[in-house]
Parts: sequence; C-alpha cells; structure tokens
Amino acid sequence: MQEVKNPKKPWIYYYGIVLLIIFVLNVIAVPQFAKMKIKEVDYGTFMTMTENREIEEVEVQSNEILFKDKESDTIYKTGVMYDPDLVSRLHESGAKFTSEIVEEMSPLMNIFLSWILPLMIFMAVGQILSKKMMKKMGGKDSMMFGMGKSNAKIYVKSSEGIRFSDIAGEDEAKENLTEIVDYLHNPDKYREIGASMPKGILLVGPPGTGKTMLAKAVAGEANVSFFSMSGSEFVEMFVGMGASKVRDLFKQAKEKAPCIVFIDEIDAIGKKRDGQIGGNDEREQTLNQLLTEMDGFEGNTGVIILAATNRPESLDPALTRPGRFDRRVPVELPDLDGREAILRVHARKIKVSDNVDFKQIARMASGASGAELANIVNEAALRAVRDGRKFATQADLEESIEVVIAGYQKKNSILTTKEKLIVSYHEIGHALVAAKQTDSAPVQKITIIPRTSGALGYTMQVDEGNHYLMSKTEIENKIATYTGGRAAEEVVFGEVTTGASNDIEQATKLARAMITRFGMSEEFDMVAMETVSNQYLGGDTSLACSADTQREIDRQVVETVKRQHEKAIQILVENKVKLDELAKFLYERETITGEEFMKILNS
Repeated sequence: MQEVKNPKKPWIYYYGIVLLIIFVLNVIAVPQFAKMKIKEVDYGTFMTMTENREIEEVEVQSNEILFKDKESDTIYKTGVMYDPDLVSRLHESGAKFTSEIVEEMSPLMNIFLSWILPLMIFMAVGQILSKKMMKKMGGKDSMMFGMGKSNAKIYVKSSEGIRFSDIAGEDEAKENLTEIVDYLHNPDKYREIGASMPKGILLVGPPGTGKTMLAKAVAGEANVSFFSMSGSEFVEMFVGMGASKVRDLFKQAKEKAPCIVFIDEIDAIGKKRDGQIGGNDEREQTLNQLLTEMDGFEGNTGVIILAATNRPESLDPALTRPGRFDRRVPVELPDLDGREAILRVHARKIKVSDNVDFKQIARMASGASGAELANIVNEAALRAVRDGRKFATQADLEESIEVVIAGYQKKNSILTTKEKLIVSYHEIGHALVAAKQTDSAPVQKITIIPRTSGALGYTMQVDEGNHYLMSKTEIENKIATYTGGRAAEEVVFGEVTTGASNDIEQATKLARAMITRFGMSEEFDMVAMETVSNQYLGGDTSLACSADTQREIDRQVVETVKRQHEKAIQILVENKVKLDELAKFLYERETITGEEFMKILNS
C-alpha cells in the first residue's frame, strides 16, 4: 500500500498562526484592573480618600491613576494632575503604589510592526484572491488572472441545435456550406480521392443577414462541437495575451476534433498590417499567431475555421490567401423570394391571420435584412397585443414595416393647417411625378402622419419583383421623383420649405454616382472617379481625381439635378388639376393607398 504523505501546509497557514499569537498577546497582556469594573471620580475625591487611609492599592499611569478601595474592592480612576507631594501622601497613607514602566520598542520590532507585518498581511490576502481567480479561469495552467485563456463559448454536440431548415433566404450560402457538413460526416470519401477541405471559410455580408446563425447551423447539421468567439475578445491590455488566447483556442479545438471554430467580427484582429513603427503591436502579434496556427493545421484534422465580417476589404491579404481562408461565402441581403421565406419562418413563432399576403409584405420590405424582417414580425405581434387582438393581421405587418423604416407615429406632433397642406402637396408631388414617368415603381402608400424619424410624411413605392440593374433613364426618373415634393411647393405656394432636405441629399447622391461610378457621363465615359469602401457598412465613397476634375463633376451634378427638377415642375404644371384634387383628398384622409391614388389620377 502506497504511503500517503501529509500535505505540506501553505505559507499562509503560518502567517495565520503569527497573527493569532499577536492578537492574543494584545488582548491578554492588559493590566489586571481591566478585568474589573472601574468607576471614574475627580482628583479631589482621590486626595480625600488618600488622607482618610481608605485606599489599599494605587497604580499611577501616564494619563490616569487607578486605585482600589479597601472595603468595597471597588476600582476607581481619575486623571493625572501636577502634584509634587503625591508620593509622600501615598507613603503616609500606607497604600501600596506603583508606576507604569514604559519600555521603548526595539528598532527591529518597530520595523516588523510598521512594515513587515502589513506587507505579510497584504501578500497573504493577494495570494488568496489570486488563487481563487486562477481557479475560476482554469486552474494551474491558467496565466496571470486567466488572461491567457481563450474563454471561447463552447456548444457541445446537440440534437436540438440550429439547422439549415431554420434559416431561409440564403440558399446559395447554405449550398456552399453543405459540402463542409458532408465532409465532417464522411471524411473518408474525400480522403480517397486526395481532396482536402478548406481550412477556413469566410462569411461576408451586411449586418443582420445571418452569418452567425449559418455558422451554428453548420455545427448543428454536422453534430459536432462548436467554438464561438468574437474577434474583439482576443484584444487584451497586455501585449502577448491575445496571441496566447489564439493558442489556447486552437489547442482546445484540436482536442475536440472534429469541431468548428467560429470567429465573429474577425476584422477586429485581422486588419491589414501597415508596417508603421509604433503601430498596434498587440493586434499584430495576435494576427501573426492566428496566421501561424492556421498554417499548422493539416487539411484533414477535422477542424474547420469559420469567420464572419462586414469589412472583407480591410482584412490582411495573408489571412485571406488560399491555404488559410480558402473560400469566401457571400451572405447578401435576401431577394423577394428570400424575404418571403424569412417572413414565413419567423411568422411560425407567432399567431397570424390566415389571409396574410407574405408576398406583398416582402415587396414592401425591399432591402431589409433577415434581422430586420424578424423585427418586423415581432413588431406586428406587439401591435396586435396593443390593439387587443389574438393574432397579427396584414395591417399589423404593413404598419410594422413603416415602424422599422420611418419610426413610430408621433401622435403628439400636431401640424398647423398650413403645414399640413404643404406636406400634402409635397407628398402628392412625389407620387404624381413618379406615376407620370415610365420605369418607376408603383405607389403603394402615401401618408402625412409625422414619424419619430423626423419625417412629416412619406410616399412608399414598391417594385413588383427583384430589381438589380438600373438604366440611366430609370436613375434620372428617380431623381425627378425626389425633386417632385419641392417642385409641388413651388408650383402651388410659390416658395420652398425645409421639408425637402432628405430628398435633396438622395437626389445629389444618385446624380454624383451616375457621373463618378456608373460611367453615365459623356465627358468622362467609363472612367471611375470615385471608389467605394465599406460596401456592407454604408458604402462610404472617396474621390480619386484632380481638383479640376472635381469641379467639373460638381458642375455636372448640379446640371443633372436641375434638369430633372425642371422636368418635375413641368409634369406638375401639366397636371395641376389632379395635383389639387389628390392633395385635398390626402389632406382630409391623412393616409391613402396606392389604389386610391391611381383611381383618382385616372378618373
């Protein structure tokens, strides 16, 4: 039988004993009088009792005098006074008297109590806290306070995880990822032919399109462990901690292979290295470690790296080259059929009316992401509850689209009679110019109810189907439609207001894009004057041309918008009767449908 040795007591144990001894000594080593009840009297009483020989014992201390009565054994105390004859009187009274002996502390003891003891206590408390934190962060193998641990969220094998059937509107992305699932299920058929799966797959697309859900669906379909971590979680205060987290993450992944490692927002650590001195050393070390770990992966280890980003153009080329992230899977905004499928998926979670037209809702929600569509369905359910209904209706879904696009109705915002009339003509001006032009989307709804976004009204146009390309004529017609509101104010009231600020911005953007990016200028032909960055995050643009060229671009932009503005004014002047009739109808009703608008226009 193996001998069991007594475990060695930690040094904190002995510190505790020393502290206990000091405490006991300070408590016990007190004068004997401290155990008895002490009564305080004045110095005159003390002198009287001394002269009457009533005192048995006296102890003179530095700031007080303690004395004991002969008869009652009561202990008294009084303050010390200047009394040169005190010793003589005490001697004559026959009382026993002593004086406190003040011993100066040795220098070593003074240093011990002033410096060493507090330091020992501080170190002991720090050691206890450190051990507790390290234990929570992963035990003895953890680095200082666990900062070297990856802390990745681990989702183990589960039969109830997310599946591809739970995700709609991204058929191309699911098709690309199905091959990965098949490899994790049947790796032998790929090994027989000598094929290797991509080490890394990069999911790129706008926010809210379901990149994270797709990664989880791959793990759910393959029924393997899933490691999830955000790129920002690798960034630490101390240089080297991020690289340590990368090593720890890949170590865990190899131990649990086959598995999937998902790094969300990888651009937080994967940005291009600029090579400048004094850059972000911590981020670059983390990126270098990630590159090294991905190089060290064999093609058939059963570990697949998935990453997601909204900014693929900002990633380091060494990270996106073949051999690291071999495959890029676009996760774009859903088309019309995709939006309808997404709406139906989320509608399964709530109660909806049987006559809801999801195709029409999908048309109205053009450009919405999967997350926005989920929000639209949820807003419809909330509206149904507010109105006391047990299910959501078509009207609830249509109103929820307007809530997501333009905000809630501002019920407390009341326009004056004149402002309401101006807004009515403004919105009818948009709709009338759009209706009188070819290749314009049909008008779906017109309202003059103010919204929390700041809009006093808006005109909704809905395309019949998917629309990917725009001709020069279509763009010019759209610019004319944007100017229709301001044109109506000029035609009817002879003056302009601030209500067209957003229209002016949109019209200017379109006109500039025609000239600088779409090659629709005769003078510049097919020369790009402007580049787009962050295409998935707003599409910021920057001009790349000389100052003279910029002046010419500005001139052509002004000319283009002005030409379409004049066209809008001409359309409204030619249809002034219908403009007045429709504006009056909208003023009275506040909200009208596209059918009502077209019925009056064509009557």
